[in-house]
Amino acid sequence: MGETVVRVSIWLALLGYPAGPLGPALGTVRGRRIARLVWTLGAAFFAVHVASSFHVFYDWSHAVALAETARQVEELAGRGFGAGIYLNYLFTVVWTGDAIWWWAAEADYRRRSLTVFVLMHGFFLFMIFNATVVFESGAVSFVGALVTIAGAAALIRTARIHRVRR
Repeated sequence: MGETVVRVSIWLALLGYPAGPLGPALGTVRGRRIARLVWTLGAAFFAVHVASSFHVFYDWSHAVALAETARQVEELAGRGFGAGIYLNYLFTVVWTGDAIWWWAAEADYRRRSLTVFVLMHGFFLFMIFNATVVFESGAVSFVGALVTIAGAAALIRTARIHRVRR
């Protein structure tokens, strides 16, 4: 059951991701509210994924997660590097914080600088691409590529709209 929660939660999180870069640019209040809800659910499912992964695979141990991350990188790249786990922690904190900000102060959220918006979503897309396309295969890799493309397209669309509004 635990592994099922790990897998289903990441699928649901991935499906919710594109709402983040797209949502602020939507022209209707209803569209933005739906995007905000989907973005928030994506963040929540990602938090479930992280927690269930730590429970099922790492026995709630940062040291075990660090070692496993290093093992996976060594298997793929020939050199162990576990510090990527800290990028996963950052990803979790930023997505959660971003969702909270969108609910707490939507007007400020929509006015944030384009640079901050692009850097954040660039980081997200980098992480999603690596976690799904580089480190996975099969259906996960395929869906990860689609989510990366959808997220990048949404980011480009929002950036263009943001420039026009300024």
